[in-house]
Amino acid sequence: MYRIEIISNKSVEDDITETLEEHIPDILYTTVPLVYGKGGNDRKLGTTTWPETNFVMVSYIKDNELPVVKAVIKAVKEKFNGEGIKLFVVKAEEI
Repeated sequence: MYRIEIISNKSVEDDITETLEEHIPDILYTTVPLVYGKGGNDRKLGTTTWPETNFVMVSYIKDNELPVVKAVIKAVKEKFNGEGIKLFVVKAEEI
């Protein structure tokens, strides 16, 4: 089992969610719909100066679903080049 965290621009949230659900129909996830922060080259603070915002998705997936998630995120990154889509993965164990 893996824990995945996707941190991305709010503008691509629907594309990420819909594509993941299309490729992993039984995926379960939690989203934090409004996240502020500073990434590599810019800030997403929801202010007049830095108007954009991010979202975070957390999901626990089966080992065999990890390649699918990686492929989905890669495809969305290619479609929305420059939107700052990040995927983080850690091995997880349910206790």
